[in-house]
Order: sequence, then structure tokens, then C-alpha cells
Amino acid sequence: MKSFLCVFGAVPLLVLSLMAGCLTEEEASQIESAESALGAAFVAHLTGADEVPPVGTAAVGQAAVAVTPNNVLHALSVGNIVDVGAAHIHCAPEGVNGPVGITLFLGGPVGSGNLANGPLPDPDPGNACGWVTLDDAIAAMEAGNAYVNVHTVANPGGEVRGQLR
Repeated sequence: MKSFLCVFGAVPLLVLSLMAGCLTEEEASQIESAESALGAAFVAHLTGADEVPPVGTAAVGQAAVAVTPNNVLHALSVGNIVDVGAAHIHCAPEGVNGPVGITLFLGGPVGSGNLANGPLPDPDPGNACGWVTLDDAIAAMEAGNAYVNVHTVANPGGEVRGQLR
């Protein structure tokens, strides 16, 4: 039986604590190791105001990506939102719309809550970002050229968005 640790923001690591998601103890330990050893963590605060063009919505979200010694972990949570059908990491600088590079969530429609967490999926095959490996996606995050976008039935182009920093 897996033992889970719910992370709620005690230590900065817990970059994923922003997510109020649950991780296995092993995943939480890997993230802590990465932050102290590598410091490789990316966070995005998602709002409708960051969409291009801006979307008037009360919806919000948090996304985090942490590079660990053995893995790349992610978490994505949203609130005050309905009918979510997809969430992705796109490639583009802030203020510019870009193509999908990695699918984080596809399904639903679902409402507020934890959309995704665990190991970051590999880039979508043949994506227009040109990302073949997770290293490619991480390089885009380091350069400020990756954002998380959550798509809903009402706003298929995206209801909330945030640049990974």
C-alpha cells in the first residue's frame, strides 16, 4: 500500500505545496532533494488576466514543475472553475500564444481541484514546439518560454494561464 503525504506549504519546496495535492512520500522526498541540491523548480500562477486576450473569470490555478535527481515531477490545481476539458504546457514567451508541447490533462469536463500530479509526461509526439525530450521542455522553462494553460468548454482557447518561472 502506498503512503501519501499531502503537501500544504510548510517548506518552500514544496513548490508543489502550492498545489495542495498529495504526493507519495518518495515523490515529496525527491522534490525536497531537487530543491536543495539542484534548485530546479518552476511555478506558474494561473489567472484569466494572463490569457491572450484576457478572459474575465474568477477561476485561478497553480502549477509547479520540479526537476529531481531521478524524475521531473509536476502538479496542477485549479479553483472557481467548471467544465475543464484540457490542460497543457505551451511554448511561447509571456503575452504570446503558442502551440501545445505537453498535455497535462485531457478528459472531463471536470471542475475545481487537482487536475494532474506525479511524473511530468513526455512531450506530445510531433508537437509544434519541437520538444522531443523533457530536457527540451525544461530548457524552454528556463528561458521563460513555457506556460500552463487550462481550457474549458466556455473558453476553449484557455480560461486561465500562467508563465512557468
